[in-house]
Parts: sequence; structure tokens; C-alpha cells
Amino acid sequence: MIKKIDHIGVAVKNLEEAIELYKKLGFEVKGIEEIEDQKVRVAMLPVGESKIELIEATSEDSAVAKFIEKRGEGIHHIAINVENIEKALENAKNNGLQLIDEKPRIGAGGKKIAFVHPKSTKGVLLEFVEG
Repeated sequence: MIKKIDHIGVAVKNLEEAIELYKKLGFEVKGIEEIEDQKVRVAMLPVGESKIELIEATSEDSAVAKFIEKRGEGIHHIAINVENIEKALENAKNNGLQLIDEKPRIGAGGKKIAFVHPKSTKGVLLEFVEG
């Protein structure tokens, strides 16, 4: 069911500044995208089979803006690529985990995504990604 780590999400205040920093370290940007319903802009930086996702809030009331206000910039979530997101959600729920998303929604790259609450995963915001 679990295939690999899809990406690690990093919350940043300024996407352009973060991109320039990561470029200095040798990373390449493979796409920048705005996800309106999540009120964020993201940049994907491939690392082998996985990616680093830089995430900038586009609104002060977005979850990412609230995260940065409370915790500062840094690792926001770990995304796991799964074969079947509905089965992954069902399995998580059946095992007592608290879901943020009962049903998948569309995320970056048009992929199906869903989040598991960090209260039930030892403080880690976990994202399932299908595709």
C-alpha cells in the first residue's frame, strides 16, 4: 500500500527567497504552482525519487500561515505516496487515527491528497498522496 516518501513539505515565508537559497545548494525547481483552495503557492524540488515542497501561504488565514506564526518556518509535513488513497484513509481511521480529510482532495500536480492529524501521529502532519 505504501510506495515511498513522495515529498517533505517545508513552510516558508517567502517562496522566491527560499527557492534562491535552495538553488545555491544545488537544487533545481521543477515547477511552481498555486493551489487556491489551500491558499498556498508551492515549488517542487526533486531529490532522487522524492521531492522537497516549499510552501508559501497566499493568505493570512491559511493553515500554512498559521503554522509559521505559531512555529516559524520549517518542516510542515511528510507526504507518503500510496497506491490507493481511499484504502489508506480507511486503514488509518480503522486504526484510531484522527483524519483531517475524510475524503481525498486535489493537491499539487493534480494528485489526490489527504491529511492525517498530527495529534494521532506523534506530532507529525502526515499526508497521503496517490499518483
